Parts: sequence; C-alpha cells; structure tokens
Amino acid sequence: MAYLTKEQLQAMGFKAIGESVKVSDKASIYNPETIVLGDHSRIDDFCIVSGKVSIGRYCHLTPMCLIAGGSPGITFADFCTLAYGVKVFAQSDDYSGKTMVNSLVPARFKNEYLAEVVLERQVIVGAGSIIFPGVTVREGCSVGAMTLVNKSTQPWGIYAGNPARRIKDRKQDLLELEAQFLKEQQK
Repeated sequence: MAYLTKEQLQAMGFKAIGESVKVSDKASIYNPETIVLGDHSRIDDFCIVSGKVSIGRYCHLTPMCLIAGGSPGITFADFCTLAYGVKVFAQSDDYSGKTMVNSLVPARFKNEYLAEVVLERQVIVGAGSIIFPGVTVREGCSVGAMTLVNKSTQPWGIYAGNPARRIKDRKQDLLELEAQFLKEQQK
C-alpha cells in the first residue's frame, strides 16, 4: 500500500492533519477542507471519505470503507476501527415515494434525512456493516460483521444482526491496555 506524503496531504487542504497520518494514494477524499485527521490515523486503499468528517487518534479505516459525512458530519473518537467495506452515512433519502430521490435532484423536491453519526472511543465495526444517520455507537461497542446499525447503542456491548441487537457485554480489559499503550507512546 502506498501512502501520500505529508506534503501531498497538506496540499489537499484538510481542515486539520495530526502527526503520523497515513492516507492511501488509492483513497478518494472529497471536501478535504471539512475533514480532520487525528494523530496516527490511517485511511486505506479504496476508501471514500466525503463531507464533514472528524477522525480521532489511532483510528483505522481499512480498505473499501465509505464514509459519507455530508453536512451533519461523522465523528470517530480515538481508537475506532472500521473493518473492510463498512459504510457510514450521515444522510439518507426518503424512499417512501412521497418525494424524489437522487443527488442530482434539487433539495426542494426531496426529503432527505440528515443527522450526525458518532462513534465513541474504542469502537470496532465488523466487515460489511452499515451505520445509518443519527446513530451514536457508544464507547467500547463491538459491531459484528454484516450488521445494520439503525439505532444508537449502549456502551460496552457486542451488537450483531439486521437490525443490530445487543447480544452480550463487551469486556473492558482493553482500557488497561490502552493506558499502557499511551504511556509507552510518551517515552
């Protein structure tokens, strides 16, 4: 995987770029002026990131993720990971037929649902999952592969299914490892 240089990233005009950020030269970035990249974050091949997006420290968007922040925005707190092919949307059309759909149609003919999406600290989302507008995935949640998250979660849960449902609690042992890791990074 080839990553853009620091100079190439700066030339793109991101709102903010942290230290040691890696963005694949095969990723598609739209509206970089509205995108924040936190320290040690990474965006891999064939990801599409657009709209208002804030990526925290040590976040990893693995290949083929779609992050559509639109105007409401998507926020990733520290230590979030999206596995292959995850899609996160902060906007959606009204599919009922009452209005038109399609990004080529003026807003006055549509009824788009626009709502911020937040992934709190230490969230991992499994391959092929989809997160809908207005959802907050609370701290420490693990979302299983191919899960449709259409409602906000509760902290430290393992969620799976379509729609997502909590199947059990997630251990919090990783918080001790996080503290140890951050302490070692300061040396």
